[in-house]
Amino acid sequence: MSEKTSKVTPQQHKVSRSDLPLVCPNNLTGQGTAHPRVVLTFEDGRAVCPYCGTEYFLKS
Repeated sequence: MSEKTSKVTPQQHKVSRSDLPLVCPNNLTGQGTAHPRVVLTFEDGRAVCPYCGTEYFLKS
């Protein structure tokens, strides 16, 4: 049985404090799938979108 699977690697982005509050774009991964609008919460300078796994880091 041959099954094609594509592994989506989460993207990483650096953002500044002036970008806050930050909302993850609906189609950041380019896979054609959208997700609900989510405002990200930063902990220790890092936030992860619970829908697409994209990581955001605050610039120092």
